[in-house]
Amino acid sequence: MKRRDFIKKVGVGVAAATAATAAKAPYVIAKKKYFWKMVTTWPPHFPVLGEGADKFAKWVEELSDGRMKIQVYGGGELVPALGVFDAVRSGNVEMGHSASYYWAGKAPAAQFFAAVPFGMNAQEVNAWFYGGNGWKLWKELYASFGLVPFPAGNTGVQMGGWFNKKINSIDDYKGLKMRIPGLGGKVIAKAGATAVLVAGGEIYTNLERGVIDATEWVGPYHDYLMGFYKAAKYYYYPGWHEPGTVLEIMINKKAWDKLPKDLQAIITTAAARSNIWMLSEFEAKNEYYLEKLVKEHHVQLLKFPDDVLKSLKKHAKEAIEELVEKDKTGFSKKVYTDYMKFFNQIEKWHKISENAYAHALSL
Repeated sequence: MKRRDFIKKVGVGVAAATAATAAKAPYVIAKKKYFWKMVTTWPPHFPVLGEGADKFAKWVEELSDGRMKIQVYGGGELVPALGVFDAVRSGNVEMGHSASYYWAGKAPAAQFFAAVPFGMNAQEVNAWFYGGNGWKLWKELYASFGLVPFPAGNTGVQMGGWFNKKINSIDDYKGLKMRIPGLGGKVIAKAGATAVLVAGGEIYTNLERGVIDATEWVGPYHDYLMGFYKAAKYYYYPGWHEPGTVLEIMINKKAWDKLPKDLQAIITTAAARSNIWMLSEFEAKNEYYLEKLVKEHHVQLLKFPDDVLKSLKKHAKEAIEELVEKDKTGFSKKVYTDYMKFFNQIEKWHKISENAYAHALSL
């Protein structure tokens, strides 16, 4: 009888162990780990921009309990700074961190998802992405390249740039060589300047050596760290060319489709967190560093004359209309039409909300 009881207990134990193993099988499969590479346009661990990529990777690893790890490479470490798009598109790496206006030569409409001269600011463009059709249109554009885009940061309203001569009239742009990407470059070209596109890590050297006469970058915090005050005399505002520049994360679509749904949700959430973090970081630090530039380094802070801004705004409209007309795919027109519809709508609201409140503060 003892022998029968022992056999019975062993049988129950084996059955229970087998059931437990079967129950754990899906859990083991779900625990598959993913190791991805992310290439960026920014120098390694670059303040805010590179930090944003680093933090994104950290957040994804934490949220996934270590199931997904992303190795971040700065510009030039694995691919050239402006080679991000092609590296992700080809599948050589799974992810990239950059800004979409760098890919104007591959997809003209991509510029609308980074910054539009005299266009929407950070709050407005986020509303277009998350509450309007902006992100849907961006996904549609990138799908044709086998990519999936995510908003992953914003600089807020930038500064107008660093110049080695004063801009008293629109004629002062004639013959000027300025580092400026995207649609802003097309605008100053209409004023007689030459737009030069170089990666962030090369700007200071080019400005110092006279390869360029002027540059825009981001705002006081970044510009202070970049040391532009050592190479240029005049610091202009406002940043008419980039009133709310969006940073992107792009993912190879084949790699994205292989991820389980929960990891896709984690990436989406981490990108949104990065979007908020980056804008907050710039907004929190810009005024402090602007005072340091002016008081400690005697930078000449100047506002663009109204006549210059009016002329630049006119050139911006012309440049955008030409872009839309030249894009034979019709996608630039589709995006711009939706962009302006949303912009006009939200501006009406802001006249009685944001703008009216700003006026009240000035009383």
